[in-house]
Amino acid sequence: MSDPANALGIIMLDTTFERPVGDVGNAESWPFPVLYRIVPGATARTVVAGRDESLLDAFVAAGEELQRQGARALTTSCGFLVLRQSLLASRLSLPVATSSLMQIPLVMRCLPAGKRVGVVTYERNSLTPAHFAQAGADPDTPTMGLPKEGYFHGLIERGEAYDRDNLERELTEAVQDLLAREADIGAIVFECTNLPPFSGAIARRFGLPVFDILTMGRWLFAGTQAG
Repeated sequence: MSDPANALGIIMLDTTFERPVGDVGNAESWPFPVLYRIVPGATARTVVAGRDESLLDAFVAAGEELQRQGARALTTSCGFLVLRQSLLASRLSLPVATSSLMQIPLVMRCLPAGKRVGVVTYERNSLTPAHFAQAGADPDTPTMGLPKEGYFHGLIERGEAYDRDNLERELTEAVQDLLAREADIGAIVFECTNLPPFSGAIARRFGLPVFDILTMGRWLFAGTQAG
């Protein structure tokens, strides 16, 4: 379990907020070793807004350093980095899955007829058709964003304290709104890598499978163990 030469590498944004178990940035969230590398200057606002082009070399350098440390595959701490999936995959020599959104096409094929995937994202207006295209997903995938003045935005961008009860309530309300608007949702994908601490609670409450960055990372890493 502790062998750093057999690990999942996680390219991290430059953030300082609390990351409890379940969050992508907490090593205890993973059933295998993980390695982290922060990209200086890659703030949540910069990446969510798609203004991270100048940081592409730094993201590549982070992936290369994680490989030198022993990573066998790579992921990231922000689902919006799916916008850079093709570029990063072309420049890195390890398998890289930038976002949980890449699970949408597979999950769609697993659902009963007439059911669709619904996405909960950190910021709906910033999640563009280009992001879905890079994930190989339908740009018309039903999507619900978290409120800009809410607790998740307060935690991640405004330095507010981690308020688990209100974070869970806010996420629950977002899922409720999504399901009320779209009656054919058969599974949920969380774009935001800070939502997995609540995946189990959401799955139980609504009776739907939930996929997130942890399910993405576990699948990716499992493939590196073949043989």
